[in-house]
Formats: sequence, structure tokens, C-alpha cells
Amino acid sequence: MDRANYQIRLDNIIRQNEKNAITPTLLLHACCAPCSSYVLEYLSDFFRITVFYYNPNIYPAEEYLKRKAELNRLIKEMPFANAVSVEDCDYNPDVFFATTKGLEHCAEGGERCFLCYDLRLRKTAEMAKALGFDYFASTLSISPLKNAAKLNGIGQGLAVEYGVAWLPNDFKKREGYKRSIELSRQYGLYRQDYCGCVFSHE
Repeated sequence: MDRANYQIRLDNIIRQNEKNAITPTLLLHACCAPCSSYVLEYLSDFFRITVFYYNPNIYPAEEYLKRKAELNRLIKEMPFANAVSVEDCDYNPDVFFATTKGLEHCAEGGERCFLCYDLRLRKTAEMAKALGFDYFASTLSISPLKNAAKLNGIGQGLAVEYGVAWLPNDFKKREGYKRSIELSRQYGLYRQDYCGCVFSHE
């Protein structure tokens, strides 16, 4: 996938679905409540969303559980046009360490992070295929520190591999990141000060 405007592509998909009077299903990988807040507020008008909390990268286990609890609380407290449900996963950090072995000293935002993107998006695509979702996506692109072009490239490749449509996105567009901060304040969300893995924690 090239660097074309992912927001415009998403707009076109939403417009076409509205024209056809359908509300498709979306399996949305979520890393945390703050990043999910704006994305859920925005997309729940157009999709029937199941949030997929799959993050074996998060360190330590207490942090993983804290982020999961905050995400579940947000979903219970936020109003949505279409109901939002949650699909949970077991916490298995060994998968992350095996995936990124040899890249422990890689700079943040580099190849180690790209493999982490692929790990989490691949699991999301697998689950979307198994459960019969129309689309899959991730909240990760809302972060100014995440590479939206790389995320969309991985997502599109997995869409071809698994036969489930990738929902193109760059959720930081249209002040999505700013809105996530506002919603975090509104709901009193815990905002972590590192991405998640032990390497970003150090």
C-alpha cells in the first residue's frame, strides 16, 4: 500500500457502506483505552465493533492488566451508536520476545516495532477470519509515534493473506489524537508514559 491518504480511503468505504445501507462488522485491535477512545467514538457510528485486546508486548504483567481494565471500563461508560463488545486474549509475552529476538537494541520506532505491529495485526487478521468479520483494523495509527504507512502496508498484506478486508486508517488525522486526549480527561483514563514493551520502558 502506498502513502495515499488513508483517511480518504476510509471515508470512501464508509460512504459506500452507507449508500448500501449496511453496518459491517469490524474487529478492532486495541492497545489501550486512551488510543481507543476517539477511534471508538468515531467508528461506532458506522461499524458493529468488537475490540480485540491482544498485546503480548506489554510489560510488566501488572501494566497489561491495568490497561485492559481501563479499556473495559471505557467501553462500559462510553455511549455508542452501535454496541461495542470485547474479545480478549491470553497474556503471553514469550511470543513477543521470540518475535523480536536479536533486535533488543534496535532504536524505538524501527524494525523491532514493525515486527510488533505485524505480530498483533496478524493475530487480529487470524481472529477476524475465524469469526467471520467484514473488516479488521487497529487503533495504533492514532499515535504520532506510530508509522501509519507501515501499519497500513502490513494490514493490507495480511488482508490478502487471510481474505479479510483491512480498514485503511490514520486516526491521528482530523485531530484524532487531540480528541483522544480530551476523551481521556473526560473519562479520567490512565495514560501510560511509554508504549508498552520492556524496551520502551527502559
